[in-house]
Parts: sequence; structure tokens; C-alpha cells
Amino acid sequence: MDQPPKLSESEWKIMRVLWRKSPLAAYDICQELEATETWHPNTVKTMLTRLCRKGALKTEKYKNLFLYSPAVAKADCVAEESSSFVDRVFGGAVKSMLVHFAEEEKLTDADIDELKELLKERSRKRGSTN
Repeated sequence: MDQPPKLSESEWKIMRVLWRKSPLAAYDICQELEATETWHPNTVKTMLTRLCRKGALKTEKYKNLFLYSPAVAKADCVAEESSSFVDRVFGGAVKSMLVHFAEEEKLTDADIDELKELLKERSRKRGSTN
């Protein structure tokens, strides 16, 4: 698969469960989500089927159960979603996004220091490849 599939907010919740622990049966996924969601088990099973069709999940049969596990890496899905967000909201301009969050969000001094270090490291890497 070239690009990870687009995931809805509900699908992200299921994928997070399976990225943390897998393989799991549908019942176990429902149990994991029970604390935060009021979804009927049939709703979860429908979403699992949809995620399999999208190529986000794979299944294996164990006795009379289907066990689900991710077919895509979390990092790949995060990268795709991040890119899509920057394109949709900031017209693809990462600088505009960073400026917005720097001005509008409450960043601690530790957050700012960490961002500075990340940007310095990124700059060093770019300098070594040019």
C-alpha cells in the first residue's frame, strides 16, 4: 500500500487500541473502548469490517474468533493525517502552521526549548545533505 488509508475519528479510536495491543478479538476491542465510548458491539464490528476493507487492519482466524491487528504503522497514518491537515487548513504551508501554534497556543518554556532543539537538529541534517 503506497499511502495509508484515510481514517475517520471513530476509526482512529479503534486503531489506537490495536496499535497499543494486538491481535485482539472484536469483544476485546469493545472492552477496551467501553471506558470512553458508548458504541454497540455491532457498531464496532461494522467499523472493523470497514477498516479491513480499507486495508488498515488484517485478520487471522483463531478457533471460532477473528483476531484483528494493524496492517499499517501508526507513524505512517500520523504522517498522512498531518500532511492532509497542513494542506487543508494552511494551504500546505508548514511555516504558517508553526506560526499559528506558536502565537495562539499555550506553549511552556520547556515546549519552546524542545521545538528549538528539533529545528536546530533539522537544520543540521539539511546542512549535511546539501
